[in-house]
Amino acid sequence: MEVVSRDFHVPSLDEVAGVFEAGLRANFATATASVVDCPDLTQAPFHLASEGICGSPRLADVGGVPNLVPLVNRDKVYNFVDVAKQIDLPGAFFLGAGAGSSRLAGVNCEMMPNTHIATHTIKSYFAKVDPEDGSMVLNPYSSNEFGLLGNFLASEGRPGKVIKVEAETRTGDKNFVTCMREALHAHFGDAMPVAIGGSFVIEAGNAKLHVMPDFSKTPLQSDDEVAQWLKFYECQPPLTCLSVFVSHDPGMDLRVDHTHCFSQHGQGGHYHYDVTPKAVKYTGYFVVAEKVFRVDAPKETHTIGRD
Repeated sequence: MEVVSRDFHVPSLDEVAGVFEAGLRANFATATASVVDCPDLTQAPFHLASEGICGSPRLADVGGVPNLVPLVNRDKVYNFVDVAKQIDLPGAFFLGAGAGSSRLAGVNCEMMPNTHIATHTIKSYFAKVDPEDGSMVLNPYSSNEFGLLGNFLASEGRPGKVIKVEAETRTGDKNFVTCMREALHAHFGDAMPVAIGGSFVIEAGNAKLHVMPDFSKTPLQSDDEVAQWLKFYECQPPLTCLSVFVSHDPGMDLRVDHTHCFSQHGQGGHYHYDVTPKAVKYTGYFVVAEKVFRVDAPKETHTIGRD
């Protein structure tokens, strides 16, 4: 598989915290961002596979939506052990958002990757649509195999300095991640792309998530057709969200943000936004990635279905 990498701009954590706070305060009644020691993220409510998200942080954008739509390419199967080697971090701790392996799950599904190669610890999940009644089904996912696409933060999984972000009571129309991503782009511009990864918890308030049903038998040719195909659900807190985003795509055919969520109460999927703005509360921890790896980018690409 072809792998292309690029060093991204690495501003100080203090500078990024200030940018995050300003961007969030424009869209939330209260918001703070500060540099702290990373807490033990294996504990509730995060339930991660490693205690920290620090140590050689980098993003991996693997495959892509063109492997899924207009029609699926079932040959695109990947493994985190292989990806870890391809991004020069063989023992990596991965978190983020992607598609599960349909040959393991039996159907198309959303994957919440949460796996530490070095310690053989897998705490991943996958969400699928029950074909009988259309309900959401969340299950543990015990494999490092995945399919089609994925957007991941990879690190050594160590403790260290991180950016803690808190926001409550949404007053604007942008979701939590979009606020931070757009604030980065406005502050650093096109010349200095910045990449971020981490985890946040929706502690209060409900959220809108989607789960992909089984693969479409007819070509999906537009965002509207993709939206009609997807299944949407309103989910309850607490939701642990695994998130990566870049300030903008500097010509690498990147997905600019991607966030998947899981819970301990049987709900999970792809995060869109909170739906109870007066009640919502977010708390998250993030790092700045040093570089971005584009792994096995589709030869023919498009922008459909990247929301």
